[in-house]
Amino acid sequence: MRILFLHNNFPGQYRRIANHLKSIDGVEMLAGTLASNQQDIGIKKIPYELHRDVAKGIHPTLVTAERAVLTGQAAFKALYPLKNQGWEPDLVCAHSGWGPSLLIKELWPKTKMLSLYEWYYNARGSDADFLEPINHDAAARAHFKNIPILLDIASMDWGSSPTRWQHSQFPKHLTHNMSILHEGVDCDYFRPGPDSVTVGERTFTAEDEVITYVARGMEPYRGFPQFMEAVAKLQQRRPNLHVLIAGNDRTAYGKTRKDGKTHREHALETLDLDLDRIHFLGLVPLKTLRSMFRITKAHVYLTVPFVLSWSLLEAMASGALIVGSDTQPLHEVVDDKRNGLLTPFFDSNRLADVLERVLRQDVDRASLTKAARRTITERYALPVILPKQWGLMQAVAKGERPKV
Repeated sequence: MRILFLHNNFPGQYRRIANHLKSIDGVEMLAGTLASNQQDIGIKKIPYELHRDVAKGIHPTLVTAERAVLTGQAAFKALYPLKNQGWEPDLVCAHSGWGPSLLIKELWPKTKMLSLYEWYYNARGSDADFLEPINHDAAARAHFKNIPILLDIASMDWGSSPTRWQHSQFPKHLTHNMSILHEGVDCDYFRPGPDSVTVGERTFTAEDEVITYVARGMEPYRGFPQFMEAVAKLQQRRPNLHVLIAGNDRTAYGKTRKDGKTHREHALETLDLDLDRIHFLGLVPLKTLRSMFRITKAHVYLTVPFVLSWSLLEAMASGALIVGSDTQPLHEVVDDKRNGLLTPFFDSNRLADVLERVLRQDVDRASLTKAARRTITERYALPVILPKQWGLMQAVAKGERPKV
């Protein structure tokens, strides 16, 4: 089977399945991706590059749509030589939203397309109006972000979404040919074990009083302000507490501050914090991430109703005790007081109290973490997920209705 992956930052969500398919006879893979993407997982890449940026002065609701069209055009031009050479994929697996798959059916009308849908934008009832009320202009921008997604839905043969919550964001009349199927977690790699994290001259182990926080950016979408408020309170109560924070000092999702400061800068300026006990690690490799999960007394994961992060599942698989926000994305994975602890997103006082209970050993940490790992191994481990993904791909390529 010939498979073409399309992802601006390949491999992204396709890392696990692409590596798995290398061991299957008769599978040939190519990957279309942005020319700026330098990642390499041993699959030939077809680079594409936008010939220009979005036009200045374009209607603000159409910025996402025009960028998607430019991306679709760039992918078309990069892939066209394959068509001239007679190469035709049996299946195109494409990440929807950025636009690389918009013109695929113009290249190969008979090729089957399996689209991956991370998020459908709703103005109300999910992320857009969770942190603050939304006005009509912002609501319009949210709606029009769906243009490339809707075009993919119109041309795909089947779709998939990683979680029930993410799947539920799509209008119900558009989900009859969409599966719910996660990318999976490498539970052999992310597993409990003795470990340590070295920061400067200090090495932390599971014997130390450490809590952790991980996100791509330090932003309200992932509850960074509430986390830092809770840390300020906890530091007054727990003199031996150290905090390890992984991520960039930027806003990856949502709005930046109007005063031009980052959310980290604002927190450090306005909160009473002992900076000697807060360690900002920046972006870290997977090995360091796993080490953090292994040694932490509690891993804090807060999120608005948005895409569920891989890091939550990886932390659970690694034996971390989750203290998370009581929001819809977590309800699918974390059962409060059974395999983790949930607190109200906006209540930093409650978050600090729950973390203090954990640090005082007032909760049955062992049973919670064992149940958390069991949740991941039974539902998200690669031996569970990869056969389902491969079965889905084969069925779509054959024009059959998948059973997933």
